[in-house]
Amino acid sequence: MAIKEIEQDLLRPPQPPGPMRWIRENLFSGFINSILTVLLFPAIIYLLYQISKWVLFGANWQAVSQFPMLFAVGQYPRDQIWRVGFIFSGLMFMLGISWGRWGGLLKSIALAAGSFLLLIAVLPVQHPQLDMTMRIYLGSTILLILVGYLIGNNTRLKNAIIIAGWFVIPIIGIVLLAGFEASERIPPVQTTLWGGLLVTFLLAAGGIILSFPLGVALAFGRRSDLPVVSGFSTVFIEVIRGVPLVTILFMFSIILALFLPVESRIDRLVRALMAVTVFSAAYSAENVRGGLQSVPLGQIEAAKALGMGKLHTTVFIVLPQALRAVLPAIVGQFISLFKDTTLVVIIGINDFLGIGRSIINSDPEFVQMRTEVYIFMAVVYWIFSYLMSLASRRIESAMGIESNL
Repeated sequence: MAIKEIEQDLLRPPQPPGPMRWIRENLFSGFINSILTVLLFPAIIYLLYQISKWVLFGANWQAVSQFPMLFAVGQYPRDQIWRVGFIFSGLMFMLGISWGRWGGLLKSIALAAGSFLLLIAVLPVQHPQLDMTMRIYLGSTILLILVGYLIGNNTRLKNAIIIAGWFVIPIIGIVLLAGFEASERIPPVQTTLWGGLLVTFLLAAGGIILSFPLGVALAFGRRSDLPVVSGFSTVFIEVIRGVPLVTILFMFSIILALFLPVESRIDRLVRALMAVTVFSAAYSAENVRGGLQSVPLGQIEAAKALGMGKLHTTVFIVLPQALRAVLPAIVGQFISLFKDTTLVVIIGINDFLGIGRSIINSDPEFVQMRTEVYIFMAVVYWIFSYLMSLASRRIESAMGIESNL
């Protein structure tokens, strides 16, 4: 009888996933967990009630709702704001194409972005910056996401073209944002007028894209057999990792400008991007080096036995395994970089945090609303950091390295 029961348990299909299963496994998985759930549940409900009551009825969000464009693009000329809109629409179009081709997390992001744009477009409020033109633009951007989805479903479209699009559009966007000297239609806009989320995303995305290959090169350079290359890489990594980011920002923003001729001085936003890139590359190099050390020596010997050269062995055997092993650490570094961009306010660049501080200091009435402003900015930073963390977990799961802890 006991054997038949064991066989039935082995043959019984697993319980389907659902909310009840999640509740049993996470809230009532044992006696102590059940007691904690029963005791903490009323306190959590009461806390959520008080927070919701304050957010909806107690807080004054005037300092946030009155300056949405200032939080988004800073003091970028309003008559040239169409450039930012053009770039945003292009990125949403590429997001739709990627959704149609790969789905997964990109589908969730595309649906969330489309839902957010739709919510703003139909929001029944009167606001000078939410006129009919803005509502039509938001609606057309949603259509671009859907059109991109249909294009992405086309099997004749190559993946390489989609990936190239993600690189080409930001480059075109930066050129378009800066403008042209001899153009009346697209006049130049000084970076001193850029600000808000626009600057935050430029510094974060630029730092991530540029620092990763530099970090990989430094990691291989530190393991090089050439003393000059190994010594330079080691000194570079240890010196940069031995000082805070604020020091690097001041060095590139002030000291570098002093050594360059006036006619050859680099734009201050570019100098800040260089500082962020160098700082992040040093940390990324150590993460990648840790991954390189985790690759068994037998993998390299097997590749040599098959006749693979050193370059092919590194690109196709060693590097993929190294990056796979340290993917969580790399993504954690990128999330830290995204939040560390707030330090550029120290050198006079009005990023998202700098704009919030400027709004608070612009009016004595807004000083009383600083709690609301800082909470709003914290939520925005948390949303994008969580999206990066979620993307990391999805990639880890797809690669079979998701932790069971």
